[in-house]
Amino acid sequence: MSGSTRPGFRPGPPLLPGATLGVLGGGQLGRMFAHSAQRMGYFTAVLDPDGSSPAGRVSHHHVHAAYDDIDGLARLAGLADAITTEFENVPAPSLDHLAAARPVSPAGSSVAIAQDRIREKAHFVRCGVECAPYAVIENADQLAAVPEHLLPGILKTARLGYDGKGQQRVRTTAELAAGWHATGGVACVLEKLLPLDFECSVIVARGHDGDMVSLPVQRNLHRDGILAVTEVHRDNLPAELAARATAATRSIAEGLDYVGVLCVEFFVLADGSMVVNEMAPRPHNSGHWSMDASDVSQFELQVRTLAGLPLTVPRQHSPALMLNLLGDLWFIDGDTAVEPPWADVLALDGTHLHLYGKTEARRGRKMGHLNITGPTIEAVRATADFTAALLGLPIPLSE
Repeated sequence: MSGSTRPGFRPGPPLLPGATLGVLGGGQLGRMFAHSAQRMGYFTAVLDPDGSSPAGRVSHHHVHAAYDDIDGLARLAGLADAITTEFENVPAPSLDHLAAARPVSPAGSSVAIAQDRIREKAHFVRCGVECAPYAVIENADQLAAVPEHLLPGILKTARLGYDGKGQQRVRTTAELAAGWHATGGVACVLEKLLPLDFECSVIVARGHDGDMVSLPVQRNLHRDGILAVTEVHRDNLPAELAARATAATRSIAEGLDYVGVLCVEFFVLADGSMVVNEMAPRPHNSGHWSMDASDVSQFELQVRTLAGLPLTVPRQHSPALMLNLLGDLWFIDGDTAVEPPWADVLALDGTHLHLYGKTEARRGRKMGHLNITGPTIEAVRATADFTAALLGLPIPLSE
């Protein structure tokens, strides 16, 4: 179903270049969306409370306001012909408010589910997608009722958790109780710790008419809860597993009546089974490789879904590896920030540097990413390991 009665649904012909596309949020994902929209001939408008936000600095219009500021939202709606978001923690009611005036995708209802691990897991279950065994903990009675077979596990706050934030490993009922009280007694989910082999993610784009396309399945490596490396190539993972992950992601998107770009992350276990981890209602770090190794990037797909343009199946033309660039790279030799040796990195074949225009490097902060492409994945990995040596990163990069 296309969901034609949903608030924010935009019937009729597509918005053509020359229209203005708005984005709630001014971070790096908004910046890359703006660049893609501008390349296609659109004007862009950004709302963000940071007057020097990465997306705001490159857009035609920057509404400097809080995400829930009614006057700011009205200004954005007055500038933009359709509006999207670039991160999942934007207030869902703000998207609902905008949808009364302009087409908005993804819908506030989808974002609200992604913001709450309890609702998110319930949605996965409704869609027939297997999760790790888990328990909801919203009060002391539910804490006391947690079955012991879920331990050891990972305790996650239900809201405002990303890049490993709001998570802690617990081995015993005593550690679980202490961990939950340390959160202030907020709503949490306890997930059973499973024997993980590797992680992967799938990015789909779904249009207003229900048409859906996907990028190739991405194999990911995380360090300290933050994505470090993504690889995408023909032998990324077994075809049957890739097909299952893609089908599960499509089911999740269909169940939301989703419009926009959606990423779903999965854990592949030692026995070859797969469980869903979480979803992101936006382009995703693991899809950045598509900017240089696919004929249609995840950000162009975001533009197409928002504007109601036809969706074409992305075609990967080169094996690729994406290396996340955190602010730690600026502090390899001490506490004074020093620019990494980008000239040496860019002297290597197949390197594509994307920096996000952030004015200050900080440890743990996402400053950019480096895409590496080549004729074979072996050549790409060799370049990546040489790059890691230049930047002072662990070698080898891949698992």
